[in-house]
Amino acid sequence: MEQIYVIEDDDNIRDLIKIALEGFGYEVAAFEMAEECLKQIETDRPSLAVFDLMLPGMDGLTAIRKIRKIECLKDLPILVLTAKDREFDKVAGLDGGADDYMTKPFGVMELAARIRSLLRRSTRANAVDDVLDLYYLNLNKKTREVYCDGKKVELTLKEFELLQYLMENHNKVVTRDELLNQIWGYDYDGETRTLDMHIRTLRQKLGEKGSACIKTVRGVGYRFMKTEE
Repeated sequence: MEQIYVIEDDDNIRDLIKIALEGFGYEVAAFEMAEECLKQIETDRPSLAVFDLMLPGMDGLTAIRKIRKIECLKDLPILVLTAKDREFDKVAGLDGGADDYMTKPFGVMELAARIRSLLRRSTRANAVDDVLDLYYLNLNKKTREVYCDGKKVELTLKEFELLQYLMENHNKVVTRDELLNQIWGYDYDGETRTLDMHIRTLRQKLGEKGSACIKTVRGVGYRFMKTEE
């Protein structure tokens, strides 16, 4: 049975989530504080974690960053469930290591659907090869290292995931909505500044040869393909 960690300081919300997810067949461990979760998460190694951001003591974002530094948990699917609904807060949460972001109030059915989606994505990611080697770029999913034309490139978590998704779908046009849903994990109905900003910084870090592989398809999205010599 898949185990889900729920870290939420509101007793009513925590109990609601626990009861609902147990009804969907998951084993649930619920915590009021991030410190309690961190004491045993490495031992339990749950299948997924649901984090509130505003917690007593250590905040959720700090806890998520700590989890991402644990080798055996660096790929743990994490869903943020919080009252913070500004675009800045969403970007901060997702760039800080979360895989999806939901705001309160929320529907139990949607929460369960997002959890199923994250678990499916995690299963697929663990089933594919660890290394992508295309054109000038070499990406290791296990070590999260990227080399462009033989030189190591330091990327943020979201830049890495964005490059990985583009490389896995090379020669295909990937829409902006698809990238936002797959990388940031939420339905984005505003401007695409977040995605465009990450594409821009990714291109800058990859240099001339690497960045040339990321083609803009105007009005649609992006395509990873070989540069014309």
